[in-house]
This record gives sequence, structure tokens and C-alpha cells, in this order.
Amino acid sequence: MLGFTLTDLFNLGVWAILLLVLLAQLIRSIRLVPTRKAYIVERLGKYHKTLGPGFHSLIPFVDVVSDIQDLREEAMAVPPQECFTSDNVLVEVDGVIYISITNPVNASYGVTDYRVAAIQLAQTTTRSVIGTLNLDRTFEERELISSKIVSVLSDAGESWGIRVHRYEVKNIVPPSTVKNAMERQVTAERERRALVARSEGEMQSRINKSEGTRMELINRSEGEMQRRINEAEGKAQEITAIADATAKSIEMIAAAISEPNGEDAVRLQLSQKYLTQLSGLARSGTQVLLPADLTRLEDLLDAIGLHHRPLDAP
Repeated sequence: MLGFTLTDLFNLGVWAILLLVLLAQLIRSIRLVPTRKAYIVERLGKYHKTLGPGFHSLIPFVDVVSDIQDLREEAMAVPPQECFTSDNVLVEVDGVIYISITNPVNASYGVTDYRVAAIQLAQTTTRSVIGTLNLDRTFEERELISSKIVSVLSDAGESWGIRVHRYEVKNIVPPSTVKNAMERQVTAERERRALVARSEGEMQSRINKSEGTRMELINRSEGEMQRRINEAEGKAQEITAIADATAKSIEMIAAAISEPNGEDAVRLQLSQKYLTQLSGLARSGTQVLLPADLTRLEDLLDAIGLHHRPLDAP
């Protein structure tokens, strides 16, 4: 045997344990703090300092890291809770809080658990805000609820060393009976809007049709008016042309009559036309009543104003 007694072995074991404890404390006294982390150090049970990112060494058995705070933004779910609206309807509301630590010391010593405190305060504030709104407004005033909770949590968060960035309402769930009534109301509103839209469409269609018919009638009447104006102008021009031609022919006849032997020529031409018409009527078998004796043609012409005058008369 090596000559070690039980006492020596016991003492050796105690020294080995003390060495291991000392080594462990030396290792624990060396701290590497990650980015966006804060280590709270207590010396002999009293707050000493806050370690930021980087390498740090502590005094073994004297300095102790009592708390580690994460400085990144954190999302915490607010459990569903039952709230009564101003019209005494029970709804279930839940949400999400987004917070971050701004003062690690206050977050460690200002409140036992800032997460639980923030959730509890958010729930009580939600019940207070919901109690001032009726059921319909609770679905419309989500921003009001969120802003009110953020305001209350921000005031309390200054002493807790936290900052509340925002609060979002996830769900507002009414009772099944109220939900069914709301669904029926929404369905009725949709049907009403559909009927209104259909009636407005039919009304607009009728207006468009009547407007088209009116424009068609106006265009047709304007076209008819223009056609008649054109026809009238054409007839007027025709009558004017005929009148001008008749006047010219009368002037020419008058001029011809005023010429020497002109009246005898006219009498002769009228006599020829008269006889021609009579012969035509006779050939067609038409009965003709003669007002005078055809053998006395000169007397007949004198009766109608064409007095016979010898060709050699002056």
C-alpha cells in the first residue's frame, strides 16, 4: 500500500472539492455578454453594476450575476378574457403586446415580473375600454383600444424599465347567439344593397333608353325639318325659275305683238291651237259643246278680245 490513511484520503478529497469549487467560481467570474443583452451584477447581495456586451471579469464569491435581461423587442400574447360592452354583451378579447427593455435595472428591481405585470395591466385596461363601447363599435374602434392600452402601459413602463411599442387586438369574439344575429344582419344588409344596386341599374337603363329615344326623335325631326326646308327651297327656286321664264316669255310675246303684224300672227297661232284641240276631241269621240259657229272664226276671236285686223291695215 502507498501508506495513505483514511484521514489523508478525506483531506485530499476535501481539497479537491475546494479546488473544483474555486475553479468553477473563477470560470463563472469570466463573463462574455452577447449583443442586446444586459447582465445585472450584485456584490454581496447589493446591486453593483450592469454589464454590457463584451468581455467582463468578476470577483469570485463576491460578485454574482443576479439577472440577465434581453434588450430586444419582445412579443407577448395577452390571453383571452371576457369583457362586457356598454350594452351588456359579453365578448372575448385577446391581443399581443410588443415591448422592449429600456432600463435593465428597473426591469430587475422595479417589478417582480414585468411580463406578467404588463399582461395584467393590458387585460384590465382592455376591460375598461370595452366597457365604454357598444358591441358594434368594439369592432370599429380597434385603434382606440390599442392606443389606450399603449398609453396606460407606457406610463407604468417608465418605473418598470420597459417601453411598450404597440398593442394589437387579435380577436373580438361575441357569443354564438349574437354572432348568428350579426351574420343575419350582414346577410340582410347585403341583400338590401343588392336590391338597391339592381333598382339603380334598372333606373339608369331606363333613363339611358328614354334618352336614346328622345335623341332619336330629335334627330329624326331635325332631319324631317331639314328635308322640308330643302324641298321648300327647291320648290321656291323652281317657282322662281318658272315665274322668271314665264315673265320672259310674256315679255317676248308682248314684244312680238308690238311688232308689225304681230297681233295677226298671234291670232293665227291661237286659231290653229283652237282648231287642233277641237279636232283632237272630235277624234276621241268626246262630245263638245261649241259656243259659236265655227264658220265665223273671226267673230269668235273678236269675242275673246282678239279683234281681227287685216294684214294690210296700218
